[in-house]
Amino acid sequence: MLLPFYQEKLTETGCDEAGRGCYAGPVFAAAVILPKDFHHPLLNDSKQVQEKQRNILRGIIEKEAISWSVAAISNHEIDEINILKASYKAMHMAIRQLNPLPEFLLIDGNRFIRYPGIAHECIVKGDGKYSSIAAASILAKTHRDEWMMKLHETYPQYGWNRNKGYGTAEHRRAIEIHGLCEHHRKSFNIVPQQLQLPI
Repeated sequence: MLLPFYQEKLTETGCDEAGRGCYAGPVFAAAVILPKDFHHPLLNDSKQVQEKQRNILRGIIEKEAISWSVAAISNHEIDEINILKASYKAMHMAIRQLNPLPEFLLIDGNRFIRYPGIAHECIVKGDGKYSSIAAASILAKTHRDEWMMKLHETYPQYGWNRNKGYGTAEHRRAIEIHGLCEHHRKSFNIVPQQLQLPI
């Protein structure tokens, strides 16, 4: 069962990202401030929730959260600064967009670049432990999936409507046949340079 909060005194937000290990598309991050008494039986780590339920939860979270925000860093910037820095930057952007700004951050994972003026705690597998991080994981995942579905309309050959840019066997085979496109992360060295399509 998810815990409602890490500490009770300060306004607390949960932060998580989606798409860090993908071959294509942006990395997304979300920050969510939930009411202390928020509870929903479906809420869990987004990886443990079916797509239909994630979409239901997204609407509930966005309606009932005190504040929520989603931010994304493009594949081009990921290539420039690396995926870890891009994930932190997306989280910082999401936090900055909250109103009110939180007083305490719960970060999914074991590392984080400190956000100026706000204390934080890193929680390994926090999206399966705390409601606010689980809510952030749902928003980051659903917003990113929606983005990849739109990209799929232009690049249907990669099957992004199914794999969402992850390195599945289907996606890797499509890259072997069609090469990389402008939305792939070139710094991930997915295929030899000669297979990359011109941008």
